[in-house]
Amino acid sequence: MVGMNFSKGRNNKVLKQRIISAVILALCFIFVTTQSSEAIFTHIMTGTILVVSWEWAALVGLIKFEQKLGFVASVAATLASLYFFLDITHGSKEINSDRAIIILYLGLFFWLFSIYLLRGYPDNSKIWNHPSKIAIMGLMALVPAWCGIIQLKYIVAEGDLILVAVIMVAVADIAGYFFGKAFGVVKLAPKVSPNKTWAGVWGATISGVLVCFPIIWIFNSFILELNYFWEAIVLLLSLLVVLFSIVGDLLESMLKRNQNMKDSGSLLPGHGGILDRVDGLIAVLPIFTLVMLKVY
Repeated sequence: MVGMNFSKGRNNKVLKQRIISAVILALCFIFVTTQSSEAIFTHIMTGTILVVSWEWAALVGLIKFEQKLGFVASVAATLASLYFFLDITHGSKEINSDRAIIILYLGLFFWLFSIYLLRGYPDNSKIWNHPSKIAIMGLMALVPAWCGIIQLKYIVAEGDLILVAVIMVAVADIAGYFFGKAFGVVKLAPKVSPNKTWAGVWGATISGVLVCFPIIWIFNSFILELNYFWEAIVLLLSLLVVLFSIVGDLLESMLKRNQNMKDSGSLLPGHGGILDRVDGLIAVLPIFTLVMLKVY
């Protein structure tokens, strides 16, 4: 009985930490997204991606400080080159969307290929389980996500599209967690993530569709008036958001399991690393941004 009470108290403490850190993180993100200029937002997102790349280095299997720093430097060099490739300057109000689309499609291809990796795990581990390949996977995941989120900022400078993407992912994630806890029996991918269930998937899907209707209202009222065709596209997008957010979550779980890791880092109290919180969003951003570029 004492052990059970201790465990319950510890779980409550962790939940409290998660809620507090999540609220603080959300407020900071909303402020940066809505109040910063396009250029400042880009720089902040570049710094954020570099922090996430430090955590990805652990998934690669890099342990020494110099090794991790080398991987972060490679990501930094890639992003620096993309500043020129996408025509990002301090005063620019738009970026080269045609070139951004190339990067976004590379990201989309990577996440579709990730579904194949997840379906075959662990039997296909020999295909990808090498530090250099996992490092390339990091570039393929992080760089298009960076490109996607800054492209959304340049489309709507007020940051509305970014917040819509985050809300859709967050709703799917939260609903999936609670539906899974309440009704989860049949495992989704037990070899990858034993806690994921099909009940969580259906909960995320239902919630993703339901939240789509107020989002369509927000679009029509504050962002851009949509006709029936594009409203249907946004509804379809909500299903794709659920799919890719789950894929992103599962891919990180697979890579953590490969390195016998529980969390990607310890930066956020009660949450682990930043990568643990944004894995779904990273996977969603390429497809979400490609659709938004068509809408606009």
